[in-house]
Amino acid sequence: MAHGESTSVVVAALGANLLIAVAKFTAAVFTRSSAMLAEAFHSLADTVNQVFLLLGIKLSARPEDRKHPFGYAQERYFWAFIVAISIFTVGAAFSCYEGIHKLVHYRDPGQSLQHPLWALGVLLVSLVLEGVSWVIAMRQFIQDKGHRSTLQVLRDARDPVLITVLFEDSAAMIGLLVALAGLCAAWATGNMLFDGIASIVVGAVLASAAFFLARETKDLLLGESMPHADNERLAQLVTTFRQVKSLVSHCTMHLGPSDVLAVLKIEFHGDMTTQQIEATIDDIEARLRQEMPQLRRIWIEPGMTTPVTKSDPRNP
Repeated sequence: MAHGESTSVVVAALGANLLIAVAKFTAAVFTRSSAMLAEAFHSLADTVNQVFLLLGIKLSARPEDRKHPFGYAQERYFWAFIVAISIFTVGAAFSCYEGIHKLVHYRDPGQSLQHPLWALGVLLVSLVLEGVSWVIAMRQFIQDKGHRSTLQVLRDARDPVLITVLFEDSAAMIGLLVALAGLCAAWATGNMLFDGIASIVVGAVLASAAFFLARETKDLLLGESMPHADNERLAQLVTTFRQVKSLVSHCTMHLGPSDVLAVLKIEFHGDMTTQQIEATIDDIEARLRQEMPQLRRIWIEPGMTTPVTKSDPRNP
């Protein structure tokens, strides 16, 4: 996904979440609903998270310098990881706390649902706004998906921005439906126990989304290789050169969504001179950058396949 596309998806989510957070906090004050308060903090956390993602996009665009010779592309991964932690601590933990508190004190005086129409109206408006943000993110996801399966797209994703926004919006949609169900049940029965249960379920949904995002961004921070299909494409391009006898080994690592480091060891035919090998290496680098522009940094080392020596069983 291009830089501008990432930014537009995040900005749409930021605007929707900010409006939703204000509406939910207003409704929580009037209704005294734990589920509504949990949803309000969830939307506030989502708003802050979009700021974090925008910050990551901005900082990752800085050019390399002496202190960071490989650039700052990994800023996207760091801030996406912070978003996952934020979803868990601010959203999931607070929702579960409020739900448990409501379950313990649901019989206390003053624990009745106040002005339920306020909450109902806010939840319905929130569903519409959140749905708009979700549609924008899903449309971009489908465009990037192509003919691949959803599981394959998630496995191959190297840009956490779209996945983070899509999972945030999906969790928010589920949370809103759960809060709506809890509100209606509490309103119909007069039992605030349903409100507390809804808050805990919202927390569980957020915790699940946070766990998935944290796991994915952790792999990217540790240095994930290109997807299998891209690695196969790289090997195919190298071995099309007639001067190449074999591709001994190659390693790739994503420094950022569109910034890949590639280290290759290539065995050339034995009758080639040093000058011919150097010229071929230049041609290989040029071809790889033309066909796979994400390969920003390429190191090629001439070498030979190391034969495997079997140990003598009499002399291990």
